[in-house]
Amino acid sequence: MDDSPADYGIDAPGVVRNLVLVGVAGLGVWAAVALHLWPGRFRIGPVSIDLAGMPLTVAVACLGLAGYMVWSSKQGKVTARERLLDQLQLRGAERVLDVGCGRGLMLIGAAKRLTSGSAVGVDIWQSVDLSGNRAEETLRNARAEGVADRVRVETADMRKLPFPDGSFDLILSRAAIHNLYQREDRARALAEIARVLAPGGRVVIDDIRHLPEYSAELRKAGLTEVAREGNALLTGLLALLTWGSLRPGVVRARKA
Repeated sequence: MDDSPADYGIDAPGVVRNLVLVGVAGLGVWAAVALHLWPGRFRIGPVSIDLAGMPLTVAVACLGLAGYMVWSSKQGKVTARERLLDQLQLRGAERVLDVGCGRGLMLIGAAKRLTSGSAVGVDIWQSVDLSGNRAEETLRNARAEGVADRVRVETADMRKLPFPDGSFDLILSRAAIHNLYQREDRARALAEIARVLAPGGRVVIDDIRHLPEYSAELRKAGLTEVAREGNALLTGLLALLTWGSLRPGVVRARKA
């Protein structure tokens, strides 16, 4: 086992950085107005714009959201992972695939519940989506969690998975499929997930948007028992704070 603890990185590090920068700028403008260094008004032609308390509101919102994202990356997503995997009641012999595994959050969490089974993670290792996103970090985390013998990682595009039909009993994906910006690409990825899933196997997708789309595509691919889950209050709040960008939830399905 590795001496250092597992580190699953910061999700969307660029977004966190930008939120902090905007928040700090907002605090600076608010302080300038509060200290009477700037009146807080400017004109555009005949129109006078009074910022008043707007910079402080923006600063609090941006810094608060950045803080939430850091907390979620360091603690919240691990707690959510355990809750989600507990619900699956794995027997221990499953063949598991994590699509867009990143630094191994879901991959390693599943592997810790396996005995004779195995877990494979695929990713293209984009650091823009997750800080320090490298295969070496995933394997280091697997060693740190004591499951290196049950974990394998491959560099692969989720739109063309390098596995035969029906290879896996359980397929997981967390905060990955939404990074395909075109709907047709997401549809291809979901069709590939359905293809490599064994009959009777299960799919669990935990993502921040496009959940209705995922449900429709999985049904189109022939999967059954398709269901969406999520905290309606949290989803509504995050959608409001992020202008509709974050609408988290979980989609589950089974292959007949």
